[in-house]
Amino acid sequence: MFGLSELAVILIVVIAVLAAKKLPELARSAGKSARILKAEAKAMNDGQPTAQPRVIPGETVTPKATDDGKQRR
Repeated sequence: MFGLSELAVILIVVIAVLAAKKLPELARSAGKSARILKAEAKAMNDGQPTAQPRVIPGETVTPKATDDGKQRR
């Protein structure tokens, strides 16, 4: 019969096969989060307010309306 270590390896392989579609998306979002965190930490250490957010290709950005009713990015 199977031992505990063999069952653990089989379970890990099954999870990896079933979650293979989501792994690239998870890695991409983790990378974006790490970049944002790094940029915010650097800005906080510099003592300067954060700059305008960078636009990452593939994401939708909606323009914000100003007080005078004109739209800006």
